[in-house]
Amino acid sequence: MIAMQVREFVEADWPHVWPIVREVIQAEETFTYDPAMTAEQARDTWVVRPPGVTAVAVEGHRTIGTAHMQTNRAGRGSHVSTASFMVASDARGRRVGEALCRYALDWARSRGYAGMQFNAVVETNHAAVNLYQRLGFQIVGTVPGAFDHPKFGRVGLHVMYIEL
Repeated sequence: MIAMQVREFVEADWPHVWPIVREVIQAEETFTYDPAMTAEQARDTWVVRPPGVTAVAVEGHRTIGTAHMQTNRAGRGSHVSTASFMVASDARGRRVGEALCRYALDWARSRGYAGMQFNAVVETNHAAVNLYQRLGFQIVGTVPGAFDHPKFGRVGLHVMYIEL
């Protein structure tokens, strides 16, 4: 078995990250991104600029997940970070999301952030909600009906937070 590694994204990773991003956004179940987004539009949205970081989870030569992390808000809110995660469908249930989330938390702690806030976790994404809670995040609020899920209709978006 090949060990999974999480590392910082490099430009040569995009052709391997794009299929994951495309798959997730076209499913329309967890992100509010336009499912018709082009690769270029997706890259501009997903690959964050420094001091933020984009990361990949790889197994051998195969990219199986991606994340990005950055400051949640500018100015007086810049002490709180945020992050987002996407995992290839055939790699789900193998702790890829957990590895990416732990990487993001380590990144935030190493830069002195006071906390990490997730602004929009779809409440029907039980795997993600359960993972984040297991890692110490709390649901601090839910915006009712803020996400139009293709199967469940309008469902809530959780705001989740962990103090670092």
